Amino acid sequence: MTHRPALFAAVLALGRAGSNVGDHWVQSDYCARVKGATDAKPVYLTTDDPDDEPTVHGTSDGIKACAWHCLTYTATQALAVGAGARVLGIRLHPGAAAAALALSFVTHYAADRRVEGGLLETLAEKTGKGNFWRLASHGINGAYCLDSAWHHGWETAAALVATIGAKTR
Repeated sequence: MTHRPALFAAVLALGRAGSNVGDHWVQSDYCARVKGATDAKPVYLTTDDPDDEPTVHGTSDGIKACAWHCLTYTATQALAVGAGARVLGIRLHPGAAAAALALSFVTHYAADRRVEGGLLETLAEKTGKGNFWRLASHGINGAYCLDSAWHHGWETAAALVATIGAKTR
């Protein structure tokens, strides 16, 4: 007998864990720093060697860094959900799992590209959360909190998609 709410909860928990690991442990420092770079607002990276000139990263580098981050992030989710589902005896429909991972990748990229006036900043402004988006004091970073909430919401939608047709063994 399939208990759809339990399958959903398990897939959501596994996906959330994979997301957190992918976002904070797997993401490289380079991707974290460059993924929002544009030609208008380039990112300058320095090395530990004071004689080295900083490298300049614009739009092309920002797009590639964000895409690579989203790829490793989604792969980490896939590993977490895939391994966890196997241990728990959950059989996910391959098409549903692929659709869920695609949803995760696309929505993560849309949020993490973080160019000025980007999706999340625009949503924050339009929903009256602009001041919170810009908050960066008292140990709170509003942009990070809103970014996390965005990801959590889409991870929930992805878990719902992933459990379409799922069964227990």
